[in-house]
Amino acid sequence: MVLEEFFNANKVLDLSFFNFQNAVTAAYFADNNYNVVRVNQNFKNFFPALGDLNGVYFPEVLEALNVERSLIDQFIANIESEGRVLVPRLEIVQGDELRVFSLLSTQTDSTDFSFLRGIQGQFVDRTAEDDLRQEKERLVQEQLNNQDIIKQKSERLEEISKRLASYLSPQVFDSIFNSDGAVSKKHQRKNLTVFFSDIVSFTDLSDTLEPELLATLINNYLSEMTNIAIEFGGTIDKFIGDAVMVFFGDPHTKGEKEDAQACVEMAAKMQTRIGELQAYWKKLGIKQPMQVRMGISTGYCTVGDFGSPQRLDYTAFGSPVNLAARLQGLAPAGKILISDATQTLVGSDIESALHETITPKGFARPVETFILTNHTLKSRSSDANKFHKLGNRVAIDIFDTSDIRAAIAELKEIEIEFERLADLNPKTPE
Repeated sequence: MVLEEFFNANKVLDLSFFNFQNAVTAAYFADNNYNVVRVNQNFKNFFPALGDLNGVYFPEVLEALNVERSLIDQFIANIESEGRVLVPRLEIVQGDELRVFSLLSTQTDSTDFSFLRGIQGQFVDRTAEDDLRQEKERLVQEQLNNQDIIKQKSERLEEISKRLASYLSPQVFDSIFNSDGAVSKKHQRKNLTVFFSDIVSFTDLSDTLEPELLATLINNYLSEMTNIAIEFGGTIDKFIGDAVMVFFGDPHTKGEKEDAQACVEMAAKMQTRIGELQAYWKKLGIKQPMQVRMGISTGYCTVGDFGSPQRLDYTAFGSPVNLAARLQGLAPAGKILISDATQTLVGSDIESALHETITPKGFARPVETFILTNHTLKSRSSDANKFHKLGNRVAIDIFDTSDIRAAIAELKEIEIEFERLADLNPKTPE
């Protein structure tokens, strides 16, 4: 006796499919030959254009929904080999709308009813989930793009910052970029020691040099003077051609005596360095020794930002600035001339002599001037800077700090020279 003979097949199918009738998914049931036997109401709602599907070959249903042929073949192959299949993503166009579904199907079996043996499955609408996923991916990508933009902007700002650092004195650069907030710099009266220098007969020299050689010379000279000014804590105000203006006492001060002493020590080291550089400049083609006049003055100045909204300059104004410039012009070639106010502060630390008493244009009273007679100061001795050999080590002064390749080449020449000397004087066996 066969049990299914006592039951109405349609009723049993209706009962077995009852739970899918009101499901939120689009459910179907097909026989073992893939012919559709039942679909629920949502299947009709999801795919109204398909019409009556009773008895339709299910792979043709997928084809009618424009499912790719490869996915249909995969569907059949997985059902045949594994008895189930999951297609995680199917893009199906309904009217003007693209919707995303996943398809879950499995073989069903029944020992009592042969008509319950077939393939049962569901289309699950994943459109909302897919929209959320795409939105999340879009936001993540937007965040990554923003991070790239921020990184590029940061690198650009760093590049600009480095370039600006080349145009500003280190102290001024720090006060601008390390200050809290956009507080404008106030103008202040401060006791400054001001330094001016100028190359003797530089106009004549510049008229006789080729532009490339002139640029090499002036860049080397200014680079060396800048390094020394920074070493002693001076604020580099400006370069005017070959002229240099530096002041001490702002934006940082160690005290008026210490500031004046640092300025004089800086000037002395500059003159010493200029003497050391003569041989290097001669190699460049500068026939006559290059000499520099220097003037130093101490007194109260007005310091701060001056200029227009389009172009500001952080500088100092006042009679000490004018006096330092006048002293530089009056100084003998290769000498340092200082004012009486500066002499009062540092006289015990330097070797100097009364030069002359002057009344500069624009000044109401005479000014005594003093000339440094020894550039080796009592408080800071000058180191020998010629290269020499100590045992197996070499000490060398790099004359052009702006050209490291030249320094390496010079070291290489010394190395070759020492190797040659070693070959000429081999060690005697002990």
